[in-house]
Amino acid sequence: MNFVKELKWRGMIHDIMPGTEEILKQGLLAAYVGFDPTADSLHIGHLVGVMMLKHFQRSGHQPIVLIGGATGMIGDPSGKSSERNLLTEDILRHNQECLKKQFAKFLDFKSDIPNKALLVNNYDWMKEYSFLDFIRDIGKHLTVNYMMAKDSVKKRLSAESKQGMSFTEFSYQLVQGYDFLNLYREYDCKLQMGGSDQWGNIVTGTELIRRKEGGEAFAMTCPLITKSDGTKFGKTESGNVWLDPEKTSPYKFYQFWFNVSDEDAGKYMKIFTILGEEEIDSLIKDHNEAPHTRLLQKRLAMEMTVMVHSQQDYEASLEASAILFGKGTTETLKKLDEDTFLSVFEGVPTFNVERDVIKPGIIITDLCSEKAALFSSKGEIRRLISGGGISLNKEKITDPDKIVDSSNLLNDKYLLVQKGKKNYFIIRVV
Repeated sequence: MNFVKELKWRGMIHDIMPGTEEILKQGLLAAYVGFDPTADSLHIGHLVGVMMLKHFQRSGHQPIVLIGGATGMIGDPSGKSSERNLLTEDILRHNQECLKKQFAKFLDFKSDIPNKALLVNNYDWMKEYSFLDFIRDIGKHLTVNYMMAKDSVKKRLSAESKQGMSFTEFSYQLVQGYDFLNLYREYDCKLQMGGSDQWGNIVTGTELIRRKEGGEAFAMTCPLITKSDGTKFGKTESGNVWLDPEKTSPYKFYQFWFNVSDEDAGKYMKIFTILGEEEIDSLIKDHNEAPHTRLLQKRLAMEMTVMVHSQQDYEASLEASAILFGKGTTETLKKLDEDTFLSVFEGVPTFNVERDVIKPGIIITDLCSEKAALFSSKGEIRRLISGGGISLNKEKITDPDKIVDSSNLLNDKYLLVQKGKKNYFIIRVV
């Protein structure tokens, strides 16, 4: 597979240094992408870099994941308006272990193939490097004029930026440049990839390799992904969409991809899946013939949920999604864990009742009018029940004197009351 050609049709190349494509054709090449270890999970904003490495390995080359333990202690000024919090080594090491497990879903670190993936942490080669040695060995090779010319520096030093930039952050590009130099020496790594906002930092590395080693190194960046309306990709009202199921449930993860716009769905299929060009073009064509079926979104949500989580999580998310469209059953509801249940019924009116009310059993009309004010009177509920308009946990209620007790609780805590087809209420036992 031709790596550059593959990324071009996927819309994943923003800048590429002359000569990059030619050196890739000469045989196995090592390339790296750096990742910020300031959290113990990747989020979907990281996935473009991850997919670049995945395609790189699929093309027969060696991907290197660089965890920025040292740079994470400094903070990258690129695209930032303020300085980040500094992390301890214990937190960085914990985050590294968590991230490696997630990278292993995309990259082959274990087999005996010649291009198996590597994971390195720049803290390992920076922690013993004294300040005096660093500025003597590295700092003298790059002028302040060269470093000041970088867009990331200029923006932070502009009149618009009230905070300016500390020397710590100013030195970031030197540390990242040294990363590239070190990987060039240790692993013959001649290519660094990243987001387009990293171009200046990456080029600093190629310049350092040229000046220190007389060697040739290359750079390639992908575009920063935005949504069709111009807003930032990967952010929701509740924040980042994480790959860790504890931070973002598989159901919410599935829903994120299912709810993207038609225009974005086609673009994201190319960037975030490994489906081939012909198959994606065929899916886009079929989708455009019947957009209301959301064919692209369904396939995108499936591919992403299976790749990041599992087939089982995808199927559970699909079942959970069906509940809101009237296709769910009591059995489906019982299978939902608490997080998924609350995600599915986010925003639904919720009423609290004491456990002592439910434990001995209570008539449904008393529960829904006196103990939890879902309805204004018992008479209203009785009329709705006689007309077949009330369901409890997706089961139609036919008897207005039905007893509700602890055996009816979902996750030992919730009752789902439905009025008609679309009106839901939650009774939460506290």
